[in-house]
Amino acid sequence: DVTISNFAVANGAAGSGLANGSGTDTYTAKTVDTLVNEINNNTSLRGKIRASNDNGKLRIENLSTQELSVVGASTSGLTGGTGASNTQTITGNAVRANLASQFNVLRDQLDKFSDDASYNGINLLRGDLLKLTFNETGTSTIEIQAKDLDGNERPINTTTLGIQYVNEEDLDSDVNIDTLLADLSEAMGTLRSQSSNFGSNLSIVQNRTDFTKSMINTLQTGADGLVLADTNEEAANMLALQTRQQLSSTALSMASQADQAVLRLFG
Repeated sequence: DVTISNFAVANGAAGSGLANGSGTDTYTAKTVDTLVNEINNNTSLRGKIRASNDNGKLRIENLSTQELSVVGASTSGLTGGTGASNTQTITGNAVRANLASQFNVLRDQLDKFSDDASYNGINLLRGDLLKLTFNETGTSTIEIQAKDLDGNERPINTTTLGIQYVNEEDLDSDVNIDTLLADLSEAMGTLRSQSSNFGSNLSIVQNRTDFTKSMINTLQTGADGLVLADTNEEAANMLALQTRQQLSSTALSMASQADQAVLRLFG
């Protein structure tokens, strides 16, 4: 910010601005409030600088990230002159400059994250195709890949999302910032759409995984029933079978002896 002291009337020669000196013309200086209104209502300056009345002094705030030179002012007040001694420099907006630097760092990290998101040689964010087969004949499959609305391959990076490198001067204007925010909002919508697509594919894979696990358990239980045996149960069954065989032999022997006893009565 630069503050410039107010003044009331300055006398000077015609065309000499506000510099004091001899002459026949009298120039009445504008009030601080008038200057504030004229500066803030100037369309060419809107969004670049902001003026205010600081206890009778004109305060000019630089909204740009670049240095601003004010000609016709010195450390003591308005002079109306030119040259280095009559020029004041207002440093750029450091906050917006730092925000531009932070934005570019995050932008670079997005590309690095996309490049590092690989597993078993497949990187879905890079646009690789992942094909999964659900049965032994290969007739049931699913293909997972990052695609655009037309079904074409589309990697997820700053280029495809339209996130451009930001220079400091790109943040000088609020209009430019709004445009950048609109581009970021569109990029977020693209990411949400692709995330929803990946989530849908994940649900399909999880359902098929659960179904396959359930089928494996069912088949395993059936196979175990065919090939595995409970030794205690099988021993009891064997004992019962042997007992039935012995009882059958005893009953047959007793029946044969009874028949022979009857035959002896007639012998």
